[in-house]
Amino acid sequence: MTKRQISCLACATAVVATALAAAVPTAVALPAGPKVHLVKAGASIQKAVDAAQPGDTVLLAPGTYRQSVRITTSNLTLRGSGALATVLVPATGAAADDACAKAGNGICVTGKEGAPVTGVTVRGLTLRGYTASGLWATRTDGLKVRQVVAEKNGKWGLGQERSVRGSFTHNVARDNGDAGLFVANTVDREHGSTDAEGTTIGRNRITGNRIGVTVRRLRDVTVERNVVTGNCAGVFVVGDESRPRAAAKVLRNEVRANNKHCPATPRLPFLQGSGIVLTGAEETLVERNRVVDNVGASPLSGGIVLFKSFVGAVNEQNQIRDNVVLGNSTADLADRDTGKGNAFTGNRCAVSEPAGMC
Repeated sequence: MTKRQISCLACATAVVATALAAAVPTAVALPAGPKVHLVKAGASIQKAVDAAQPGDTVLLAPGTYRQSVRITTSNLTLRGSGALATVLVPATGAAADDACAKAGNGICVTGKEGAPVTGVTVRGLTLRGYTASGLWATRTDGLKVRQVVAEKNGKWGLGQERSVRGSFTHNVARDNGDAGLFVANTVDREHGSTDAEGTTIGRNRITGNRIGVTVRRLRDVTVERNVVTGNCAGVFVVGDESRPRAAAKVLRNEVRANNKHCPATPRLPFLQGSGIVLTGAEETLVERNRVVDNVGASPLSGGIVLFKSFVGAVNEQNQIRDNVVLGNSTADLADRDTGKGNAFTGNRCAVSEPAGMC
């Protein structure tokens, strides 16, 4: 290569370098992405949750955590290392002074009136032995609870109120003092049913509770493909005298041998042997469930039972169709109500009250 060619090449290289330098800034501010906050056993989950931003994940290492956790940040994921590996139990001493622990809950997902906490996910852990609920949510939108075991809690296993678009799937709720899964409009005052906007309770295993699933004073809730067995009662859809009344879809569930005995309360008689019970409900669809071997002598006993609410509301315009309802006592299908427009069609059953519905 000649000296002239070398000189031209050097000039070209300098021009390209100058152009690149002008095109690329010396410092580029890149947006910060979601972070994973790892919490080891014995450390504070709450500190990690408080430090997290929307979109972040708080990941819990295997171990037992003696604490409660309050989540108020939207689009946050709280994830354990699996229900067998990550276990939350009640706090003791100073650790029990936070608001969630004082209320007796394991995990609290809490929004504000007019400003719900949105898009929170809780998955892959066990909540055991809290005096109130394993997980309690209020004023949430789009809460997802997956692969959580809620067991031996004093009141509800997993529950929410004043919330919409919740999703509770692939969980285990067992041996809780009241309902394994509980969804309601509100728990601190009487009020007509509200729109839950597609809340779903699906593919859960629910056993050993007072009531397996309770849907109270809500509309647009689907209870689908759950296994509900060994409770005092399987599934309750509960309304009251206010309008509008409760309305839900109860579809393709296995509701079997819910024959545990639970004593009466101020609101209900003793429970035993109830499969699916509608009380004060309207426009509810109960379809393609298998309801078998629920046996008892309570006024609410039987396979699929319509019963007037204890505050006087009747069931109206409900559809009970295409269910397998066998081996239940005192009846497979029981309409113990005076409401109008309730239809029993296409069900496979042996004994009904009144006769003629099988």
